[in-house]
Amino acid sequence: MAEKRLMYGNHAVVEGVIAAGCRFFAGYPITPQNEIPELMSIRMNAIGGVFIQTESEIAAINMLFGAAAAGKRAMTSSSSPGISLMQEGISYIAGADMPVLVVNVIRGGPGLGNIAPAQSDYYQATRGGGHGDYFTITLAPNSGQDLFEFPKLAFELAEKYRNPALILADGLLGQMMEPVEFSYEPIDPKSLPEKEWALSGCKNRERRVVRSYDLKPGKLEEWNWRRLKKYEAIKKNEQRFEAIDCDDADLVVVAYGTCSRVSGAAVRMARVKGLKVGLLRPITLWPFPTDVLRDMSQRVENFLVVEMSCGQMIDDVKLATECRSKIHFHGRPGGGVPTPPEVFTKIEQALGGGR
Repeated sequence: MAEKRLMYGNHAVVEGVIAAGCRFFAGYPITPQNEIPELMSIRMNAIGGVFIQTESEIAAINMLFGAAAAGKRAMTSSSSPGISLMQEGISYIAGADMPVLVVNVIRGGPGLGNIAPAQSDYYQATRGGGHGDYFTITLAPNSGQDLFEFPKLAFELAEKYRNPALILADGLLGQMMEPVEFSYEPIDPKSLPEKEWALSGCKNRERRVVRSYDLKPGKLEEWNWRRLKKYEAIKKNEQRFEAIDCDDADLVVVAYGTCSRVSGAAVRMARVKGLKVGLLRPITLWPFPTDVLRDMSQRVENFLVVEMSCGQMIDDVKLATECRSKIHFHGRPGGGVPTPPEVFTKIEQALGGGR
């Protein structure tokens, strides 16, 4: 029987990253993700890994670039302003086609903001965030169990497509405690296959080069077109979602992360009242689960988007449904967390039964 522990979401990230075979962490403290580097400093030391508290987030992301180029599974974590400082480095890593894992435990913003949970980094996460034509694979957990399991998936996708991966959590998920099952056997880093790009010394092989640019005329354009084909493959093959009670729904609530849990409670309230309401929870924010929403919009008249922001994911819902359905919105920005009764009221209003 798998081991189960009661633990903080941030601690679940640490155990998940280590179980996934990562042995390199570089990062800088910022609330509300500080439990990640704190525990990581203890756990990495105990298993012979590398932990570095850097002088800045800029240093941390560039150290990940180096570790990935050497063929190692490497990760960092931060919260919103810190992730902003990493954007140039993430762009370089994407340009070099390197796999790394970045965990963002979102806080209220913009600017310094506050330490309350938010989802206002959606645009940044799903539109690349930095300069140039690139995307990051973005996973949205909604539980401590996801925070344990998603690092393994993130590394696998990052390495499969040679692309940065991002886990987008929030301050509430990071700080809450709940049971977490250690659901798979830890991976021994030595058992992972050697990476064809790894700069591991070329005495017995051809020379390898890792870089994010080429100054020959037309070469960078060629690289970007080739990368676009990779992004199209990711969008085709890696859309992930959870659908609950959507088959007969007159209204589908679309929410991720903490909001999906709140919305799930509101959907149950609606069902008790005899309202046909379902929940679609995107698990991948990029690639966004466009296909299922496009199909649903052929028969579902109303969608309600619930976010802890002024409305960002709503744009992707509108694009996916192609103006066939009515799109309603309920948002709580700057650290506000919606409640199930709030969402239920919006459901009633959208269906014409509320004031």
